[in-house]
Amino acid sequence: MSVDIRTQVAEEGDAFPSLIEKPLVYKGRAASSNQVSRFDPHTRQAIDDGWGSLDEDSPALRTEVMLDAAKTIINYIQSPDLPFDRTLNHYRGCEHGCIYCYARPTHAYLGMSPGLDFESHLLMKADAAELLKKELAHAKYQCAPIALGMNTDSYQPIEREYQLTRQIIQVLSEANHPFSLVTKSSLVERDIDLIAPMAAKGLASIYLSITTLDRQIARRLEPRAAAPERRFETLRRLSEAGIPTGVMVAPVIPALTDGDIEQILQQAHQAGATKAGYVFLRLPHELSDLFEGWLQQYFPLKASHVMSIIKQSHGGKTYQSGFGQRMRGEGVFADLLAHRFKLSCQKLGMSGERLGFRTDLFSVPDAWGQHESQMRLF
Repeated sequence: MSVDIRTQVAEEGDAFPSLIEKPLVYKGRAASSNQVSRFDPHTRQAIDDGWGSLDEDSPALRTEVMLDAAKTIINYIQSPDLPFDRTLNHYRGCEHGCIYCYARPTHAYLGMSPGLDFESHLLMKADAAELLKKELAHAKYQCAPIALGMNTDSYQPIEREYQLTRQIIQVLSEANHPFSLVTKSSLVERDIDLIAPMAAKGLASIYLSITTLDRQIARRLEPRAAAPERRFETLRRLSEAGIPTGVMVAPVIPALTDGDIEQILQQAHQAGATKAGYVFLRLPHELSDLFEGWLQQYFPLKASHVMSIIKQSHGGKTYQSGFGQRMRGEGVFADLLAHRFKLSCQKLGMSGERLGFRTDLFSVPDAWGQHESQMRLF
């Protein structure tokens, strides 16, 4: 049962003890609710009305995909925390459903919930490849590496059907345009035939994001992403194909996954990864409540300890937006984490620097330029 309320639900010990929220469990989903966004004046909560309607797991939610109209596809950014100045996001929302995903709050701009909506109500830019051709062919365009899918995963499950990522890589290949991407999916192996020739020219690199080695935690944390051991296998296959690879230990969750850092780096190195990076957990906007609710549901005995360290590492809050702090944190735990990561990378000979890319090979096919010239006539 779902109701709109404007006041807090009665707390334990009040006159209405039955009105205590019980977390729902949706098969294959990490979020337990469609928590409203920061822009919504009302709050919705699932409550037990005495009929036992919340006693059983909720049925699986069907993923819905909608068209996303766009006039441009390349997003230009200015951030000293990132080694690139442009990204390309052809999907919004992500079916991987990682509960910690920093992109969840962006669904609020679409009038949807950063909770279950983010995992099940997705948008795709069907004409992404054509838009990319148009922008690359523009007379004022200057070539620089594009980071694919930095907001949501380019190889999330719906990519199997829509193949937008493959279409985009095909366009980049035809123009000899450099790119990189980070993914949690083994589906990237499908496009080795496109990526490997580009890598041989110094135009591509792939990072696998690996958060934990614990299968049980991974299943609850990232319900529709590839299993941890499968991601190591993907690293190995990409490396064997001659593609430069790296591992992102992201995010690091204190007192829950941070103990796996050294082993993740070692196994990634054995699989051929030569680069490595990490991100300390950050919980902007609605993500803070969503993540804390997840902790209370699956790890209630650790929840307060985890949240305490997160706040200690973000100046007493669950998130700091300042450059240099938002991805690394500060304080004793954050400093120790940085030291552990640095020592492990030095021991393994893994670099934290992103690979250099060639931009001198960039050339727009004549057909693209002709199309752009014709469009200017209208």
